[in-house]
Amino acid sequence: MDFRDQADLDASQVEDAGGSGGGGGGGFPGGMIVGGGGIVSLIVLVLVFVLNNVGGGAEPAQRRPPSNLSEQCQTGKDADQSERCRVVGVVNSIQDYWKKEVSGYRPAKTVLYSGQVRTGCGSATSSTGPFYCPGDQRVYLDLSFFDQLHSQFGAKGGPFAQAYVIAHEYGHHVQKLLGALDGGSSVAVELQADCYAGVWARNAYETGFYDQPFTAKDVSEALDAAAAVGDDRNQQRSTGRIDPESFTHGSSEQRVNAFQRGYEKGAPTDCAGADAAG
Repeated sequence: MDFRDQADLDASQVEDAGGSGGGGGGGFPGGMIVGGGGIVSLIVLVLVFVLNNVGGGAEPAQRRPPSNLSEQCQTGKDADQSERCRVVGVVNSIQDYWKKEVSGYRPAKTVLYSGQVRTGCGSATSSTGPFYCPGDQRVYLDLSFFDQLHSQFGAKGGPFAQAYVIAHEYGHHVQKLLGALDGGSSVAVELQADCYAGVWARNAYETGFYDQPFTAKDVSEALDAAAAVGDDRNQQRSTGRIDPESFTHGSSEQRVNAFQRGYEKGAPTDCAGADAAG
């Protein structure tokens, strides 16, 4: 998963909030992630950290000054050499694809933070995992999550596993723009976001940011990550039992199938409704 060396990066799509806890404006009392017409917290999270308390509370984070991404992340070569610049490149590619597919697409900024952050949906900590806030239409990401994906969830990790996580969250942004976040079951919403991530992956080379189409090895990293964060595995890990009635994101098999469906079919229309599960 290498970027094209001369690809121009748009660092304005990613904000590095450092360790200050800053971000997209004031939150709601009580720290509940809400948005749209009601509570969306467990619907828009890529993981079930909050539901199952996987990983426990957040460790106190050292204050980290924000990075000047516009100076550090200018080309695809920078994206191959820096994790933060890689996030910029992934976000650029994802949004380049969706602006061509969704009429009136409005870009969503990704906010990188450390420890805790204030959002338009309330306050959150790194233990929440990556999430999309419909209230301010931003994606929030503590990069330490990618280490947790390997150490706590057992995923192999890798650059494309990271890209899958980000693409999933932007899938929620597409759902917000299309009015698909309200009214559906949380599992259906999450599986559709996984499917959208697969659709982007199939078409990412055409955005001009990568030097070649993704390989089978790249895709395997995404499938491994999708399986690692399935509800059944998370429940087995945290409680020792599996309760399908309480699933919020779908089983490992469902999540893998949803991503594969998007990747193999390659069109957003193939992710409609229950069909996203494959």
